[in-house]
Amino acid sequence: MLQTITMGSCVSVQGTFVRQLPNGRVSVRVGSTVYTGVPVTQAA
Repeated sequence: MLQTITMGSCVSVQGTFVRQLPNGRVSVRVGSTVYTGVPVTQAA
């Protein structure tokens, strides 16, 4: 499942969902690198 996250104010990353963290952040995998950030909400 693809997930988009934001890291900072203007950097977005889209990758394969890895896990949901207790603080509400999400980890995604792009290649061999795992990024953690705030999930992007779905547009209406």
